[in-house]
Amino acid sequence: MAKSSAFSCTACGATHTRWSGRCEACGEWNSIVEEAPLSEGPKGRGLGARRGSAIVLGDLAADEPPPPRTLSGLAELDRVLGGGLVPASAILVGGDPGIGKSTLLLQAAARFAGAGLKTVYVTGEEARAQVRMRAERLGLRQAPVQLAAATSLRDILTTLETERPDLVIVDSIQTMWSDMIEAAPGSVSQVRAAAHELTSFAKRRGTSVILVGHVTKDGQIAGPRVVEHMVDCVLYFEGERGHQFRILRSVKNRFGPADEIGVFEMTGSGLAEVANPSALFLAGRGAPAPGSVVFAGVEGTRPLLVELQALVAPTPHAQPRRAVVGWDGARLAMILAVLEARCGIPFAGLDVYLNVAGGLRITEPAADLAVAAALLSAREDVAIPPETVVFGEISLSGALRPVGQTENRLKEAQKLGFTSAIVPSGGKPGGASGLSLTRMGDLVAFVGEVFGAG
Repeated sequence: MAKSSAFSCTACGATHTRWSGRCEACGEWNSIVEEAPLSEGPKGRGLGARRGSAIVLGDLAADEPPPPRTLSGLAELDRVLGGGLVPASAILVGGDPGIGKSTLLLQAAARFAGAGLKTVYVTGEEARAQVRMRAERLGLRQAPVQLAAATSLRDILTTLETERPDLVIVDSIQTMWSDMIEAAPGSVSQVRAAAHELTSFAKRRGTSVILVGHVTKDGQIAGPRVVEHMVDCVLYFEGERGHQFRILRSVKNRFGPADEIGVFEMTGSGLAEVANPSALFLAGRGAPAPGSVVFAGVEGTRPLLVELQALVAPTPHAQPRRAVVGWDGARLAMILAVLEARCGIPFAGLDVYLNVAGGLRITEPAADLAVAAALLSAREDVAIPPETVVFGEISLSGALRPVGQTENRLKEAQKLGFTSAIVPSGGKPGGASGLSLTRMGDLVAFVGEVFGAG
């Protein structure tokens, strides 16, 4: 029987049954290549004819201690990792170009090496002299980190088998290439093969491996999505170039909570930890102004207060603008529709701008009520009291739905000096003592109570 061929797109990783000039999944031209099929073993007998080794079966209720962890000393990094670095773990770190991935991992490498781990830093994008210059700028020139500049996967694995390090950092996975794959470095097949070999080495030798991944224009890690399934932890390093804050966000973690964040500040001497992100994000607030609302959010297990800013102005164009930074544009359109349909407050003929201060990106629906408050405050030119925090989810019927971790949000607000909060009714009755709570059942009641209209 003839072997069937498989075709995949080098841009997005989509598989096809035959070759074509254009990938239907991503629209790229001349990106589909043929992949060699897997071997079927001895001719005429197939893989099932060969007898393999028996695997070890274990009881699900076996009493095994949790894996040991090594702390880097960077509390924000250790928090995102779930409490430290786990041996034999594979971690993928993605982020925009120039956001500070290499700086963060070089600082982490120096910290882990200082904690007693034998650490190897492999760069495929820079010369060793460039990495040494960065280390000198960061004050890490004397850190006991072994450095290599290589892209050949075979040479790297041979060296690692000999050296047996505790931690390997590969910057980046898109520059690695295997001479067993007939494709250019950075292609889907090369990235998949390199990730598989490095992850297998981590599990086999008990070495922790951190891989740096490039991202696409959509913010996703470039290459096949299977790489994110291979690794134990996927981290994104985020931030706006105009802000000094950087967010390390966990979107997958087999050894700890997902959606955890660590906050760093980019300085001339590298990345500095931010122990109290809420205070830092609110540090630039001035006098009370229309359109400014403080939202009490939660990222992972950490409560976080951030300022939402809105601007509503008459538009000179036939089609009003809707500009959003740090929030979901589709969610903003939904909030505007609910305000018009349920509360009778139109935004037709008005430009709407929404910004999350500090460069943070908010994804939780608990910000709905704070966004609505900011929009109404800007439209009515009425400032929300500066000592008030707002949070809650808005349904399409206009009802306000309670959100999780209400008590943690309120305690964080009280710690930073806030004295009142506007929250949905129906949640847990508890809260921070000494904090005045105003509970609202629906958006109409909220508009009438806060802005004197209904």
